[in-house]
Amino acid sequence: MRAHPADYELVVPGTLSAVLSLLAREPGAWLPIAGGTDLMVQYSAGNLSARNLVSIWNLPDLRRIEVFPGEIHIGAGCTYTGLREHEIVNREFGLLSTVASWTGGIANQNRGTLGGNIVNASPAADSLPALMVYEAELILVSMRGERRIPYGGFHVGYRKTRLQPDELIRAVCLPRRFSSYHAHARKVGARNAQAIAKVCLAALGRLADGVIEDIRLAMGSVAPVPLRLKDTERTVRGKRIDPPLVELARKTAAVEIRPIDDMRSTARYRAAVAGNLVAEFLEQLRAAGTKT
Repeated sequence: MRAHPADYELVVPGTLSAVLSLLAREPGAWLPIAGGTDLMVQYSAGNLSARNLVSIWNLPDLRRIEVFPGEIHIGAGCTYTGLREHEIVNREFGLLSTVASWTGGIANQNRGTLGGNIVNASPAADSLPALMVYEAELILVSMRGERRIPYGGFHVGYRKTRLQPDELIRAVCLPRRFSSYHAHARKVGARNAQAIAKVCLAALGRLADGVIEDIRLAMGSVAPVPLRLKDTERTVRGKRIDPPLVELARKTAAVEIRPIDDMRSTARYRAAVAGNLVAEFLEQLRAAGTKT
């Protein structure tokens, strides 16, 4: 059954402080809505259980991208189009601009926001593995003040996060120290565009004298939460890339993930693809090191 507009209330306070005040007065009673690209799908299907919505769309405090010497702060309300078009994001955080181009079509990229993707907490979300390998931190804000937490521990279960009922994500902080790394992103879906990932990978790596000095691997659609492949990273770090190491990494990645069977794929297929994507990245990293 389709939803009826009369069953819902939408308020537009217009300022961040007014939104936070509302959330503080009635914690858990209001659901923030930005671009609405996820919520409107639920609404149209009659599956949106929240009845009180508060708009945080276009709030200046959430739309800024601030550049500092050691890091950038991306406002949670920044759209995917905004990410794709930002000079520093493109130059220093290419994985993020790449995954932004994967997210739906142009209309969705014009409306969908980075913060909304994080809070929606889908394990298949395209942008989340990139944030993990970039060691992102989140600035959470409420009437009680701000707190800054590592993004890596933000997701605690399927569509569950550490965000409190009276909090919003104000900004995503990324350290500016990965520009020398070889970066790779790959998404496997049912088609080449506007598809939900069966498996997706974000990866960063750097060689020193042919040895893997550092490597960062994260995947989506392979566990209840976006997953950093720390066992696989430890397995290959400090070693030269050769066929036995690539094969070992392939097997380690396949074991480390926790995939399920669902309408888009099977656990067996996801495990095989995950191993292949890690192997593909290692081969790319080795080739990139050979050229330098």
